[in-house]
Amino acid sequence: MLSSKAKYGLKAMVHLAEREGRGPVLIADIAETERIPKKFLDTILLELKNHGLLSSKKGKGGGYTLARPADRIMAGEVIRILDGPLAPVPCVSRSAYRPCSDCQDEGSCAVRGVMQDVRDAMAAIVDNTTLIDMSKRRGRVEPVLMYDI
Repeated sequence: MLSSKAKYGLKAMVHLAEREGRGPVLIADIAETERIPKKFLDTILLELKNHGLLSSKKGKGGGYTLARPADRIMAGEVIRILDGPLAPVPCVSRSAYRPCSDCQDEGSCAVRGVMQDVRDAMAAIVDNTTLIDMSKRRGRVEPVLMYDI
């Protein structure tokens, strides 16, 4: 299940994507518009900044902006930063694999096979969904991209 942290992180990133090219956005504005507790949002945005997805500017006219174009930031990247691996069980994780202590044979484990399919299906969606795609799903006007690549 997606944590509140990842859900709020995605909502904040889409908010920033919709304002791309218009300058920094204040945390308070994101928190109010997206109904995210400000203190929690502070922590989330700092983590995303530390992983290179956001830039920030202090002082008057300050706030947060995306560090790369919104059409180059995938939902899966945000989720992995905030929640860790997508895998529902550790034995199918690509980035944090570890065997399950109660499993004698991974090759014949029915649970592992299904959970691997779940991980693969989820990754296929979130790793191919950009912030722009998410913005379009919520019916807002398509953001103005400040990068024309």
